[in-house]
Amino acid sequence: MSEMSEMFRKLSLFGIGVISLTQEKLEEFTQEMIKKGEISKEEGKKFVRDVLSERERQLKEMEEKITRSVDETMDRTGIVRKKDIEALEKKIEKLEKSLQTMAKK
Repeated sequence: MSEMSEMFRKLSLFGIGVISLTQEKLEEFTQEMIKKGEISKEEGKKFVRDVLSERERQLKEMEEKITRSVDETMDRTGIVRKKDIEALEKKIEKLEKSLQTMAKK
């Protein structure tokens, strides 16, 4: 398995717990806990908010790790990115303008 594939596999497994919870399933679970008297309605609402907030945090963190990993892999392999080409095009345009200005003098 390639290094990139292994990284994606590990990142996927990392967030599966909280991330896989849908709001609907979470609310169902919370309602069951309220019915059993294990938590109050207010505690249930707070629990749902906290878990959904944590899920969003983990999703964002996973996205950042994947982006960082892809960037590092592309840097190591020497693949030219679109932003690199665009930066070079801008430099060429500036040089052309400078040459035109110099040629007019």
